[in-house]
Amino acid sequence: MDTEEALALALRESLWVALQVMGPPLLAMLAVGLVVSLLQALTQIQEATLAFLPKLAICGVLMLLLGPFAIGAMRGWTETLFDRAVAVGGMR
Repeated sequence: MDTEEALALALRESLWVALQVMGPPLLAMLAVGLVVSLLQALTQIQEATLAFLPKLAICGVLMLLLGPFAIGAMRGWTETLFDRAVAVGGMR
């Protein structure tokens, strides 16, 4: 495996890990924001904290629940990245 292939593979895997780690919290905050915006439009309550606090609470809960998965995914990616760096550099 040459350097360019290794870099392309590392970039592809880093994007996949980023999507796995940050995808669920972003989707949850998008859904909460949509529900809060709909609620604000229906009730005509335009309070800024009403949009911010539910997103903050959901993000905190998801980080607590998905923290071990996120750390495991990032650790596995880092180990693979270091192994590939050694394979590309070689032991001369």
